[in-house]
This record gives sequence, structure tokens and C-alpha cells, in this order.
Amino acid sequence: MAKRQLNRRQNWRIEKIQGERAARAAKRESSAVEALEGGDLGPEQTGLVIAHFGVQVEVEARDGELAGQVFRCHLRANLPALVTGDQVVWRAGNQGIGVIVAQLPRNTELCRPDSRGQLKPVAANVDMIVIVFAPLPEPHANLIDRYLVAAEHAGIRPLLLLNKFDLIDEQNAPALNALLAVYRTLGYPVLEVSAHHGNGMETLQEQLDGRISVFVGQSGVGKSSLVNSLLPEVETRVGPLSELSGQGTHTTTTARLFHFPGGGELIDSPGIREFGLGHVSRADVEAGFIEFNDLIGTCRFRDCKHDREPGCALLKALEEGRVQQQRMNSYRSIIASLPETSY
Repeated sequence: MAKRQLNRRQNWRIEKIQGERAARAAKRESSAVEALEGGDLGPEQTGLVIAHFGVQVEVEARDGELAGQVFRCHLRANLPALVTGDQVVWRAGNQGIGVIVAQLPRNTELCRPDSRGQLKPVAANVDMIVIVFAPLPEPHANLIDRYLVAAEHAGIRPLLLLNKFDLIDEQNAPALNALLAVYRTLGYPVLEVSAHHGNGMETLQEQLDGRISVFVGQSGVGKSSLVNSLLPEVETRVGPLSELSGQGTHTTTTARLFHFPGGGELIDSPGIREFGLGHVSRADVEAGFIEFNDLIGTCRFRDCKHDREPGCALLKALEEGRVQQQRMNSYRSIIASLPETSY
């Protein structure tokens, strides 16, 4: 069944109601912060945001006697939006409740636009983005490429991870092998694992140790199963694929950070079916396609759109096989989705 289209007035009313709810929540949160600050609060100390719940976050203490303990914290009204992985300054209150008073500078941040086009941070201070896909739901090169562009833009190392490789059969093997071959040829690290059977998990653990990594990908690709296999004591909820759509069902509803015993952290993020890049420019997209690096700027025309123009270096490389059609299709799709202001 097709989704019902909302008219302008209905959209305005929905946004108005959501805005009023957000304002009421912010007012309640402000009152809670004032009540805490009116009482006895501990000294300022550093902490790590390990989960986000609307107007509150969970903070893991990093200093002194409280180190390692987790506190549910309110946010002061003048703070920017916090995400999992943020380092903060906070003060402890009574009954495991605290107040965040400052956000420390981020080394990196992974962002994407929300449904209204507003730029939304997903995770902070990440070293590696693990792009998880599987034979089912069917992987899409365009989504993988969008993550790779975002990783390049944010300065975060990517790792491509094919989970559930035990589900590869005669029907899906040719397409999967062709997909992986493109990225291996480009030099991207690619791992094939099975969280269910344990194959390849030791190699994955070696890649994750000592780094702050974030799992991203469609719902249903097995990110929660991977977390359960890597950290059995966590027991995150795992959901099945939808029988009607073949798409994954959302089981992770908030990004959460986990520690590895041997060092390093992992952020498990909610699954998504699309990853917008409205916050990047055309030049950023071109930089995210690493095989274009030596070609951009060598076309006959300075304003070449790499479509049908004579003397286009990208089209020539496509004809010669130095650029793969799969990647060119992704590039054109991403460029077409950008707002005109990004040009």
C-alpha cells in the first residue's frame, strides 16, 4: 500500500505539535536541572556519553572513586545536542542522577540529515566506521557508497563487513562477489563473517581492538547479533526480517557504546534504510569516490558534470574500465539527491 501524502497544512500541524511537545519536555528538563543544582552536587569531572534517551543521556564517570559507574544525566539548556561517544564535564547528584555542564571538543563526528533536513550527529570521536551488510536484506551499493562518502568527509577509517556469509548461495553469490570485488579493487578493507556461526569473528575483533568504532547499516543485517557475538554478556535484542518486505526490523532504538575487555569501544547504532548526504557538497562527494582523485579537474570543461560532455575524464575512465559502472551509478544518484545549494 502506498504511503498517504500529507498536504502542507497537515505537515505544518504535525511539526507544530512536535514543537510544542519538545518545548514542554525542555521545560520539564530545565526544572529538573534547576532542582538538582539547587541541591548538593559533586565537583566537576569528565565523563563519556554511552547512550542517549531524548532529553537525557547516560554518562560513564571517568574520574576518581566514581570511575566506571553510569549515571543518568540532565543537560543544561545552553548545551548543543550530545551524542554517544561525546566526552563531557558533569556533576553528580543524588540517587544516580547528574547534570552535564559542558561538552568537550570532538575529534570526529559522523552526521546525517534527519527527515526534516536538519543535520543530526550520529556518533562522536569515532576512529572507524564499520559498514555492515548481508546477503539478506539485499545489499545496495548506493547505500554503501553513501557511508563511504560520509566516512571520507568526516575523516573516519571505513571497514566493509559482510555478515551472514553462511547465507550465500548459488543465486546471490555472483552479485555479492561482484559487489565485493569493486571495493577490494579500490583498496577498501573487506571482511566476511558469520555472527551466528562465529566464522571470521576473531579477525573482526582484531580490527576493533584499540579503536572507537561504530556499526552502521540497514536494519536486519545483524548488527545486534555481531555485538552479542563480540560481547556475549551484553545480550542486545535481535529481530527477524519482515516476511512482507524482506527488510530488517528495528531492534536497536538508540546508539549505545560498549567496551571491549582488551581495549577499544564499539557504538551500535539504529538501523536505517537511507543515509542522506544533504550536508555535503558536490566536491565532498567527488572526494568520497577515491578512484576519482586523479581525474577530477582534468576534464576539458571546468564545469563538467560528468554526464555527456566531450572530453570528460570520468567518462573516458568509465569506458576504459578504470571506473566501474556500479560506482558511477552511485555517484550520479548521490549528486542528483543533493540540494542545489550544494553545487
